[in-house]
Amino acid sequence: MKKILLLGGSAQQIVAIEAAKKLGYYTVLCDYLTDNPGQYHADRFYLVSTIDKEAVLQVAKDEKIDGVLAYASDPAAPTAAYVAEQLGLPTNPASAVNTLCNKDRFRKFLRENGLPTPFAKGYAAEQSASEETGLFRLPVIVKPVDSSGSKGATVLHDWAQLDEAVAFALSFSREKRYIIEEYIEKGYPYVIGGDVFVVNGKVEMWGLMNCHRDSNVNPLVPVGKSFPTNLAPNVENAVKDTIQRILTSLGYSNGPVNVELIVDQNQVVWPIDFGPRCGGNMIPVLMQRIFSVDIPELSVRAALGEKLDLHIHQSEHCFATYNLHSDRAGTLAEIRCSNVLRPYIKEIHMYSKTGDPVEYFDNASKALGILIMEFTDRSFRDRIMSEIRDHIITVLEEDLTACGSDYQVLPQTV
Repeated sequence: MKKILLLGGSAQQIVAIEAAKKLGYYTVLCDYLTDNPGQYHADRFYLVSTIDKEAVLQVAKDEKIDGVLAYASDPAAPTAAYVAEQLGLPTNPASAVNTLCNKDRFRKFLRENGLPTPFAKGYAAEQSASEETGLFRLPVIVKPVDSSGSKGATVLHDWAQLDEAVAFALSFSREKRYIIEEYIEKGYPYVIGGDVFVVNGKVEMWGLMNCHRDSNVNPLVPVGKSFPTNLAPNVENAVKDTIQRILTSLGYSNGPVNVELIVDQNQVVWPIDFGPRCGGNMIPVLMQRIFSVDIPELSVRAALGEKLDLHIHQSEHCFATYNLHSDRAGTLAEIRCSNVLRPYIKEIHMYSKTGDPVEYFDNASKALGILIMEFTDRSFRDRIMSEIRDHIITVLEEDLTACGSDYQVLPQTV
């Protein structure tokens, strides 16, 4: 029986563990959290940090694993590539993975390959950028070089808040480095995000999506996705060409990639972030509905170097996700859904329950759950997503009142 080492046992990573077991593989899990839920699904669990490369390598040697997978995890991806290279196991080049997981390196790569990239400069924690503000044009984004899900990111319109933004960024940085980069104004209303899947160096599955934000909380944090986009065909082709060019230049051969790009007012495509992994926020589950392809299973097969056959059957329907969240801290009472939206909710993945503490939603890890929705009409989907705060209401205990007739309490599952 083949063994696969999985790095990370969060609620969103359990699907990879279950996919590997369904395929008949022995699953070994590493996670530094004692209460991670994945340990109850894996065949064997090690309380080891997924960013401790040498400790994970030792586990891999002891277990004689055949493949290693960092499913939906940027921090663990460099470890997975390092361990696989050390043991001669299937992997994308560690150099490519490290480039994609570090915003300093990724910006340098884009410049060297003649691709659009905002002016940016990285700094160590002990370095101050206050004497170099003249290098930039406001607004800028200050963020950690090594985080995802917009953790630690701030749009800065006034240099007076620089120290605060830097401290926020460093609080989410493992390397204790931050980057300042000029802000790119969107021409297309949404950041383009989602997942693509690469087979033998070529992107075979294009899960390009609109990334929705909530301006009432952190405007950088994704609160949902919608598929398909409304990009004009020529612009969509330019986005695809940019993605393929980047992955080809890096020598990325097999597996998922989470992407984020901006199309500006001149229809120039700006790569923002690429992650060598499946996206979070249930993007792989959404893609299974769109393409009738099991993304976790494909990811496991890629990690083990198996032949990848993508039998894609794209749905003609439209889809969206929504990250349940709160715009302030408190105690969760219930989540209400409008009667208009309820028939279109196909899946509910709850992370929190009544009585749980909730936090202000300033990064993706503070989501209370994920909704997956399916529509037959794109314009209706777009209208719903533009009005989503009217259709989904998070109620805290201190605000609990009777639920009106136009709404119902959202169940824990569908």
